[in-house]
Amino acid sequence: MKIPSLKIGDLTASVPIVQGGMGVGISMSRLAAAVANCGGIGVISGVEPGFNFDGYYKDKIKTNLKALRHHIRKAKELAPKNIIGVNIMTAINNFEDMVKTAVEEKIDIIFSGAGLPLSLPKFVKDSNTKIAPIVSSGRVAKLICKQWDKKYQYLPDAIVLEGPKAGGHLGFSNEDLETENENKSSLTDMVKEVLESIKPFERKYNRKIPVIAAGGVHDGRDIARLLLAGASGVQMGTRFVATHECDASEAFKKAYIDAKKDDVVIIKSPVGMPGRAINNDFIRKVYENYENKEIKCIRCLKGCNPKSTPYCIADALINAQKGNFEKGFAFAGENVYRIKEITSVKALIEGLMKEIEEYEA
Repeated sequence: MKIPSLKIGDLTASVPIVQGGMGVGISMSRLAAAVANCGGIGVISGVEPGFNFDGYYKDKIKTNLKALRHHIRKAKELAPKNIIGVNIMTAINNFEDMVKTAVEEKIDIIFSGAGLPLSLPKFVKDSNTKIAPIVSSGRVAKLICKQWDKKYQYLPDAIVLEGPKAGGHLGFSNEDLETENENKSSLTDMVKEVLESIKPFERKYNRKIPVIAAGGVHDGRDIARLLLAGASGVQMGTRFVATHECDASEAFKKAYIDAKKDDVVIIKSPVGMPGRAINNDFIRKVYENYENKEIKCIRCLKGCNPKSTPYCIADALINAQKGNFEKGFAFAGENVYRIKEITSVKALIEGLMKEIEEYEA
């Protein structure tokens, strides 16, 4: 099939792939720039970006803002003519300041999930920055469009539909995740549901809202099927971890290469949401014993209760990024076990594009 470009307002990506924002420290300026330079949309994670900056443990909030500026500027320097975005979770306590910082740095697009980013339009109305909420259903997409239309006379520049097979924090209940193989709609069905739910708003504003499908997208055949279902592009995170340009440690990447199908588990995150991760001794220890340890918490996440959680998720993800799996774990998508080698971003994208071109419905 012919490969379409991904158009979001006046932004055009020749490759219809958004690289998912992965924290902590997994997708930063290096990976984002590499994806952007190959024609896709590279995305910097806004989750604790200052974890390896001086002063982080003295003033995390200030350091994270400084680090976000640094990585946006670095990515733009490495990919000056291409599209760079950031992923900023609504669950972080300094959400508004992180969004304002990204807009000040003239980021091309902000992706936002882990909650409803209902206030997002007010920060971008006088800028060229595009905004794309991350949703889990047509119902949520309709709700956001309705609220943005009513309060700001603004529609999403794009919508990311994240299905239940994604890695990291998920916008589904544990019950939905447990029964997804039995009665959950496929991602292509979910795409059609979202497209239908946003039609009234597209008609009112006389413009198309591109829908970007995410969650378990592994190869070119997956991408082709989603494009034929009406998606304008896809978001992929897990595949980009196993690249030379990924900002994670080699030990983190090896965890992906070594993962088996049965290693992929759903955990209850301290954030209060289910999450998909690669099982290891750390996860078994904290979830089997579930003994609360002394946690030095700065309330970086709105839904986290340090009095009841057995560990700090920020610390666990920082440790994993550095390869210290005795004190951390890796989030990953359902299909992580299918990854067998580390490659370059260029080779990965070229391979995916070839698979799309060769796809026959």
